[in-house]
Amino acid sequence: MTQHIATRFRRTKRTPALRALVQERVLAPSDLIWPMFVTDGDATRTPIPSMPGVERLSVDLIVEQARAARDLGIPAICLFPYTDPALKTQGCEEAWSPDNLSNRATRAIKDAVPEVAVMTDVALDPYNINGHDGIVRDGVIVNDESVEALVKMALAQAEAGADILGPSDMMDGRIGAMRTALEDEGYQDTTILSYAAKYASAFYGPFRDAVGASGALTGDKKTYQMNPANADEALRLVARDLDEGADMVMVKPGQPYLDICRAVKDAFGAPTFAYQVSGEYAMIMAAGQQGWVDEDAVMMESMMAFKRAGCDGVLTYFAPRVAALLNG
Repeated sequence: MTQHIATRFRRTKRTPALRALVQERVLAPSDLIWPMFVTDGDATRTPIPSMPGVERLSVDLIVEQARAARDLGIPAICLFPYTDPALKTQGCEEAWSPDNLSNRATRAIKDAVPEVAVMTDVALDPYNINGHDGIVRDGVIVNDESVEALVKMALAQAEAGADILGPSDMMDGRIGAMRTALEDEGYQDTTILSYAAKYASAFYGPFRDAVGASGALTGDKKTYQMNPANADEALRLVARDLDEGADMVMVKPGQPYLDICRAVKDAFGAPTFAYQVSGEYAMIMAAGQQGWVDEDAVMMESMMAFKRAGCDGVLTYFAPRVAALLNG
């Protein structure tokens, strides 16, 4: 007598329709935040060699990209400025100038494409002559003075119309200080997406090229960013930032830290994001350009990995390509 196999997992894999019916995770353009680099000038494009396909764009072209995001169904973009080295100082004063690149781009986008959410970066490294996320005194990245500067930066971005503030600095107490200042100044509706678990990672190299921080950086960021060996600490940091008033939290980098994404989502149930950082992007692009992997397939598989790990959304330089594929 022929033995029958009662449970055949291949039954639900037989056709695309059956596979779609049992798919556990769904990726949509609304899951994406598109990071962009803004530079001075008009109609200016500057390719970033270590990030193939990514450019620094002047404000007018950033507005065009925001329109493209809207048309693709991408709900939010994130701005990172390439600051003129002449404007970088020890005190990072340009960080809270109402007319710095980030704030000019924010106002231009909100005027032209108000339905697209603008996220900004709250950290001092683009404005710091030392390349650090906080103010440096006698070789030490000082915490409390940095928080005071970051609060001024956050208020300037909120005044410019930013929908989401992204504190990426990892200074202690900055979320609570920002939330208090925002409430006091009438910006109670401004959202904070905290880089709560940001690791001192080697995957950030191309990003530092993009914002012009590579040459400026003195030393490393291990005294304030996380040790890649630590996981429990990530949960403590997320708990603190949520208690201090963060609305959403982020794990950075992304794919090497999927275990952290899963743990954060399981522990808190809060809106959880990952940043597929520049090094992750560059590796996929490099392998694809060499013909070693199917670039689109690996890109989409990496996106689904974030969803499977519990992420509600992903910051990724692949955002327009992913959205275009999802839109058919």
